Amino acid sequence: MTRRLISSGSRFEAEIGYSRAVVDGDYVFVSGTTGYDYATMTIADDVVAQCEQTFRNIDAALKQAGATMDDVVRATFILPDRDDWEACWPITRKWFGQARPAATMMQAGLQTDAMKIEIQVTARLSRRPGDIV
Repeated sequence: MTRRLISSGSRFEAEIGYSRAVVDGDYVFVSGTTGYDYATMTIADDVVAQCEQTFRNIDAALKQAGATMDDVVRATFILPDRDDWEACWPITRKWFGQARPAATMMQAGLQTDAMKIEIQVTARLSRRPGDIV
């Protein structure tokens, strides 16, 4: 299988030189993703709203790669303010309740002060009926 690059259309990808996701073999590596609405290039002020938008952005990248949120095996959450983390738990449970990936939360500064959460995931493409093993 060849390596395939996935783009969200975000101007950041071209300006910085990265892909939203890379499919390599059975794995999908999704870059650190924030709560920007890429259609409008806006970001909400609220961490919970940003968390929800971040998951929508990740879900879109996974779909382009032929994967779903249930295929996620690893997640890394990065927040500048660890006190914001607990407010995100219901959103995280909503999106990862089935997959329950191995996960880590870290506190670190993000690219801009407007960004309140960044999430990076790795997914493993599931075997589908008809796949050659």
